[in-house]
Amino acid sequence: MAYSTSVAGGVSPTHGDVEKYPKDASAETDPYVDIRGLETSESTSLHRGLKARHISMIAIGGALGTGLIIGTGAALADAGPGSLFISYAFMGSIVYMVMTALGEMAAWMPLSAGFTGYASRYCHPSLGFTLGWTYWFKYIIVTPNQLTAAALVIQEWVSPERVNPGVFIAVFLVTILCINYFGGIKFFGEFEFWLSSIKVIVIIGIILFCIIIAAGGGPSGEATGFTYWRNPGAFAPYKNVNNPALAQFVGFWSVMVNATFAFLGTELVGVTAGEAQNPRRSIPKAIKLTFYRILFFYVLSVFLIGLIVPYNSDELAFANEQNTGASASPFVVAAKLAGVKSLPGLINGCILVFVFSAANSDLYIASRTLYGLASDRSAPAIFRRTDRRGVPYPSLFLCAAIACLAFMNVADDTRTVFKYFVNLTTIFGLLTWISILVTHIHFVKARRVQNVPNSELAYRAPLGAWGSRIALFFCCLVALTKNFTVFIRNGEPFDYATFITGYLGIPLYLMLIFGHMFVTKSRGIPAKDVDLYTGKAIIDKEEIEFVQRQRELMATRTGWNKFYNRFISWLF
Repeated sequence: MAYSTSVAGGVSPTHGDVEKYPKDASAETDPYVDIRGLETSESTSLHRGLKARHISMIAIGGALGTGLIIGTGAALADAGPGSLFISYAFMGSIVYMVMTALGEMAAWMPLSAGFTGYASRYCHPSLGFTLGWTYWFKYIIVTPNQLTAAALVIQEWVSPERVNPGVFIAVFLVTILCINYFGGIKFFGEFEFWLSSIKVIVIIGIILFCIIIAAGGGPSGEATGFTYWRNPGAFAPYKNVNNPALAQFVGFWSVMVNATFAFLGTELVGVTAGEAQNPRRSIPKAIKLTFYRILFFYVLSVFLIGLIVPYNSDELAFANEQNTGASASPFVVAAKLAGVKSLPGLINGCILVFVFSAANSDLYIASRTLYGLASDRSAPAIFRRTDRRGVPYPSLFLCAAIACLAFMNVADDTRTVFKYFVNLTTIFGLLTWISILVTHIHFVKARRVQNVPNSELAYRAPLGAWGSRIALFFCCLVALTKNFTVFIRNGEPFDYATFITGYLGIPLYLMLIFGHMFVTKSRGIPAKDVDLYTGKAIIDKEEIEFVQRQRELMATRTGWNKFYNRFISWLF
């Protein structure tokens, strides 16, 4: 089986069918075996065209977005710079635990079904089914939302009276569909690498800008330092809460929720495992680099913005009333306060790149998630089909068609309904983390029961199952308190719409799990019956062939490649 056209993936059945998939199955030497989720046919196989640098940049591109450039402004106003810094640093550590848990499973068995397959194989088929469909639902809603955001950003330059926003939505949708389909996975990976590189350069520029302003290098010449941490203070009281101490805590926790959803998207590296070159090396490497970048980009950025913008600034309050565009960015507020006038237009252009890149990768993730569901036998078989370039075109075309929901935002009477959809799907991202952590805990238990030593692992989560348990506790806590601010009314009417759409995702998730259990009669897989080996021989063989080719290639590489890998690759 050619490495470029094969993909290991999918899920073994429930423990009642384990005898059909013996650990040392001789069928694994057959290039056309029929193992659930392990695609070996030319008509259903993905291509392994994503290099380590592609995967790591796709992962960081999923995290670096408007949540950092724009969303941190509202968080700063609600809670102050101290709460902002602590919350993002803490949730960054939670993200690390989620990513390392995912990395351990992906490095052991890089499945085409991604973490959907891990949940079905290592924990419970109903969990895998629910995880896959809710994750797909999230991305088919997020994709049109990104297209809408791109059209709104352009309105900063071209008014909707001159050009209907639907025109820009159509242009962006056709463009990302062409990138995903005609280019194949190699072109997509390269394209996303350079778009994400632009994101990295922008964030580095913003960090340098903030340092210069804080040190007094702006036109005003004022060195703010930690002035705003002392006055008005590091912790802001939340509005509508009378008790000062409680108000500061509520403000802090509201930012904790904000930080959680700002980091959502980093887990998509698990979806790329089926198209990664040498995934047992590239996936762990991408996970490690993603954590370092989160610390460097997110935590440092929110720390610096707290140095140069006071949380009670009138300019910041006005910015938070804006929906999108550069005027809503706290970094633009910082530029105005420092007397810099030329930044808004530049930031607006950068935001456009951010949302376009997000829409492009979101369509990719949606199509691969649907493909993974089909590979897991949880979606119609037609969505397993791929073309000669390894593109799952039925999945891609369906997801692109659903992305036409973005046109709902052109009409005012349907825009509100679409916003409710977006609020509904945000909880699914957090439930994805919870499912990954539960799956990893079961995976570790199965390894121990079946006496699989740590030395056999290509990558091991540093904190093991205990790290996943800690992260699981806080993820569940955030999920339950996601929209807690609707209960803080202080005489205002209760916001039923926000409450229902904010929490409806949880009962929907549970209904899918128990509904699937009822229909399929599936049960959880005992640790002793978890299938850890089916398909592993095929992955091992592919890895050996790839490593051999890489050694031959390394002999011809120049000193620049070594310099890049050692000193630059952690950023790009």
